[in-house]
Amino acid sequence: MKGIVFTEFLEMVEGEYGYEMVDNILSKSDLPSGGVYTAVGTYAFSEMGMLLHNLSKDTKLSMSQLLNTFGKYLFHTFVKNYPGFFEAAPTAFQFLESIENYIHVEVKKLYPDAELPSFDTKLIDPNKLEMIYKSERRMADFAEGLIEKTLEHYGETATIEKENIKENGTEVKFIITKAA
Repeated sequence: MKGIVFTEFLEMVEGEYGYEMVDNILSKSDLPSGGVYTAVGTYAFSEMGMLLHNLSKDTKLSMSQLLNTFGKYLFHTFVKNYPGFFEAAPTAFQFLESIENYIHVEVKKLYPDAELPSFDTKLIDPNKLEMIYKSERRMADFAEGLIEKTLEHYGETATIEKENIKENGTEVKFIITKAA
């Protein structure tokens, strides 16, 4: 997992809960990296799992809630660091439809070792988009937070339905329906 995800996660934790919480979850986690991350480094996903688990225990928030919150937080970093992706798509649906075949292709050019989820999208009608999330990391709640912020970024209102295709969360269907 790319280091920017770790550095941004720890910044979010510090902003929401203070440096003591960052220190606490780092010290409770058995991290091969020692909890020292650089934005351009690559680290085991298991380290993020440990950090999330310990944050969940300390805050009494579910991992699902924390992942969703982190997705919303990280969205702002993506807008700041990659504004061209957002400028290229005039609507939220067009942006979401571009993730797999444009954005992820460009990310792989920058970070060939990046392990990205896949998104199969299908426009059901002009106001309804289906997205199928696939990832062994089971971070659909994170993706949902990103989707929510995407809609907000484009000033669009929609409902998001989420359904596990596979019980273990490695495949999840989102139905995004714009308000009429």
